[in-house]
Amino acid sequence: MFARITGVGGSLPGNPVTNLDLVRRGVDTDDEWIVSRTGIRSRYLADPETSSSDLALEAARSALLSAKTDAAEIDLIIVATSTPDCIFPGTSCLLQAKLGNKGAMAFDVQAVCSGFVYALTIAEKFIRAGGTKKALVVGAEVFSRILDWNDRSTCVLFGDGAGAVVVEASETPGILSSVAYADGAHHAILSVPGNVCGGKVIGDPFLRMDGQAVFRFAVRVLFDAAEKCCANAGISPCDVDWFIPHQANVRIINSTAKKLGIPPERIIVTVDTHGNTSAASIPLALSVAVADGRIQRGQKLLLEGVGGGLTWGAVLLEF
Repeated sequence: MFARITGVGGSLPGNPVTNLDLVRRGVDTDDEWIVSRTGIRSRYLADPETSSSDLALEAARSALLSAKTDAAEIDLIIVATSTPDCIFPGTSCLLQAKLGNKGAMAFDVQAVCSGFVYALTIAEKFIRAGGTKKALVVGAEVFSRILDWNDRSTCVLFGDGAGAVVVEASETPGILSSVAYADGAHHAILSVPGNVCGGKVIGDPFLRMDGQAVFRFAVRVLFDAAEKCCANAGISPCDVDWFIPHQANVRIINSTAKKLGIPPERIIVTVDTHGNTSAASIPLALSVAVADGRIQRGQKLLLEGVGGGLTWGAVLLEF
């Protein structure tokens, strides 16, 4: 038994917030500085009443509709998020309740920007083992809640959103190969080091990042992961129809693609309009490219991400 994606969906909150809008809100930056370093021109920011599970719900409903599947048929729900609604229960359980599903196994995955790759890999293993027939895999984030708006090196990079896929058991291969890794020795270069103790925030509750260190690490490990993932399936990265990387920074995307031999016209890029939506970025990019007709059934897609931990991984699939 194999695992195949049968439906995709995405959700973005409100209206786009441009770089100029951030300047008007008091962020010490300008459009040229942001675009030249990241490629980001706008992003979406959730209002205080909108949670990760709310965005996940919209994306999940869209994916279920795309797959022509009812929520009651889902027997596994995995939500990848670093910004859960609360400490517990998991955002997956809150999503399950909102969908009206009862009885499916539901849990969260915390691998930051690699979260969707991790979650999709886990869902595929459950299906291949025979215990799951239909899985809902979601990446959902409200990263705007953990940003220091006085730190222009980080606050301009991120946005909020959710993306989802339905993964079903299939007699024909869909997910062809996956790899996932972590190296906790590098945790300090990208983290939110604070926590809650006795009802008070202990330490720093905001996202902190050494951008140059992350850039160097990301390009190296993303190349290696893509090479290994494709080699496991007996193909070269340059043979894939579409490259869908984590949408962190256009320079990381282009540098990785160049090393892999993937031309620009075969890269799905949404970082310019979505910013970095962490675990939501890959499924959001996938949903955009499916909706606009670029991605077609039967094409080979290479998905990969790197995030805090540090974590990284890749998935090769036939759509």
